[in-house]
Amino acid sequence: MSDNDDEWLEDNEDDEEEESLSVVSLFDDQVFPDAASMLSYCKEKHNFDFLAVRDRLRLDFHGTVKLINFIRQRVRQGEPLPKEISASDLEDDLYLKPVLEDDALIMCLDDLPEVPVGQEEGPAGDQAGTGADGSNSGAPVSAEELMRRNVELQTELENLSKQFNSYRLAVQQTLDKRWGADDDEGTKAEASAGPSGTPATGQSDSGKDDSAYYWESYAHNDIHEIMLKDRVRTDAYRDFIYANKNLFVGKVVLDVGCGTGILSMFCAKAGAKQVIAVDNSDIINRARVNIFNNGLSDQITCLKGRMEDVVLPVKEVDIIVSEWMGYCLLYEAMLPSVIWARDRYLRSGGLMVPSHASIWVAPVSDPDFIADNVAFWRDVYGFDMKAMQEGMYRDVRIQTLPARSLGGSAYPFRFLDLHKVKVEDLVFNAEWQSKMLAEAEELDGFLLWFDMFFATEPEDRSIIPEVTAKDWAVGGRERVAFTTGPYGEETHWKQGLFILEDQFRDVPCKGGQDVRGRISFAIPSDHARGLEISISWEIEGQEEHSQKWLVH
Repeated sequence: MSDNDDEWLEDNEDDEEEESLSVVSLFDDQVFPDAASMLSYCKEKHNFDFLAVRDRLRLDFHGTVKLINFIRQRVRQGEPLPKEISASDLEDDLYLKPVLEDDALIMCLDDLPEVPVGQEEGPAGDQAGTGADGSNSGAPVSAEELMRRNVELQTELENLSKQFNSYRLAVQQTLDKRWGADDDEGTKAEASAGPSGTPATGQSDSGKDDSAYYWESYAHNDIHEIMLKDRVRTDAYRDFIYANKNLFVGKVVLDVGCGTGILSMFCAKAGAKQVIAVDNSDIINRARVNIFNNGLSDQITCLKGRMEDVVLPVKEVDIIVSEWMGYCLLYEAMLPSVIWARDRYLRSGGLMVPSHASIWVAPVSDPDFIADNVAFWRDVYGFDMKAMQEGMYRDVRIQTLPARSLGGSAYPFRFLDLHKVKVEDLVFNAEWQSKMLAEAEELDGFLLWFDMFFATEPEDRSIIPEVTAKDWAVGGRERVAFTTGPYGEETHWKQGLFILEDQFRDVPCKGGQDVRGRISFAIPSDHARGLEISISWEIEGQEEHSQKWLVH
């Protein structure tokens, strides 16, 4: 043999060592270099003949995968195996999902003999000196033989890869089927109309979904990462659910717009008997996997579809949990779906989580902000770029401002009790009032934000429009609330900034003056999930003005 052949053999041996498998025993933590030795160990140590069971049941590739995962699942849960495993034990397609991540036994199923160990090969001890290719392991191996074996292994690897890809596809298809991802039939509600017979939000009279982009936007990771990293938001739900486990133990919970499934998993961990997670976005497919990977699929059922269209597997639920809030609270128009779910499924005396919301407004007086963000465009290196201001006075600016930007006191102009609010209450015209602060120099605009409350009972009379989230939450550990306003930690909702047109900002004001007016929320005719917000104001001793903005 040449020196090159020696080098090739050494390299090949190194590659084989790097690619060696670690096959974990079916019954304990013992690890083996190959499947055959692991199965022999199971037969001798645990008196379980895996290959005999496989051949008795005439299992194909997928059936063998189910058998592996059935055994591993029973062992993990500390449950004994049936005296004799039958085909009915393996019917559940859930067993296609690996119990052990990167299970090497599944990866090398093609290496298993086609007959039970010991039937033709003889006792396990007789195989000790035999190589994987059936040759005597002590005999010298030629380069030609190694190359031939390498070609065979490449072919086996390609076949195994095809089988494993088929296996992965089968897992996805069966999980989708199990949880209704592609079950278009049978998911239509008895009535797809919203409350009082009105068309459900986002859908035209013809039945066409006019806001498909909305669902598509929630199918991507980025938006969910932003929401999950919003500690104020996510901690509030977690803290309320975990601090009030007595409310969830043994209960049936509905999660409207479940997203990644985080709220559903909070509820399941708190002891809910059953959680039904609903979402019309494709993110529901990842939620299923998240739920399965965390061992909660027995408690949580995922349904894909609009809340108004899906049919729940129960007649009523004890609790509805949902994170439905958008910019300026009502942007995205998800609340009507939550209200529909409440009226259709929430039992009498059931709980809404969160339970109450209030919307606040305050005058803004911040000349520095105006100079940096508005007036800036009138002199850019000596050029007037007024055209860049287009839309600045028409669109609501979603931005976080510090409390020092406020030029007047805050006022709660709208209060929502989620147990009682109706869809028609979401389009409104309300009064507001404020008193300019001493340091206010001018009225530059308005800032709008919302507070959220989590009550432990539907009739919590301690939550009133005038109370702030911060003040209410100090009443006890079970009291959870948060604000999106300038006096609290920043959230992904930030605040809505309404900048006044130039001619309105020229109106002088001074500290102590009263300001009052009206705020209206409406839905734009061309944007079912947008908001059209009008604000009128009158500074004490001056005429009334008004302006309209869009949130889109």
